[in-house]
Amino acid sequence: MALLHPDTNSTLAPSPDAVPVDAAPVPPSEASAGQGNPAPPAAQPRQRVRGTRTGRVWVGVCAAALITVALIIFMIQNTHTVQVTFLGLTGSTSLALMLLIAAVGGILLTLVLGSARILQLRHSVRTRR
Repeated sequence: MALLHPDTNSTLAPSPDAVPVDAAPVPPSEASAGQGNPAPPAAQPRQRVRGTRTGRVWVGVCAAALITVALIIFMIQNTHTVQVTFLGLTGSTSLALMLLIAAVGGILLTLVLGSARILQLRHSVRTRR
């Protein structure tokens, strides 16, 4: 490729830095290879990152926050009064409050039964040693 100098009709040799207009871009690994920098090693397969307790706790906290927000929205939308009868006791209160009491009761029952099972398994492991 010859370049014409504007003042003369002579041709000049292209400079070594000149890039043709229709040239494809050079990947960074090839561009730096000629500059004395070693080429980066071939792409190695990524190692799987192991989960940690902190990560699991964070996921649990986020899930609990989302459930709490959904529960608050549900309670705000269900404020009408209902009559409840349980074991001979009768009362009237908001539907949201009764559902919240039922949910907390279910959670407590699950915690008690789960804790009892965990203690039972720990006891059986100790007796086998």
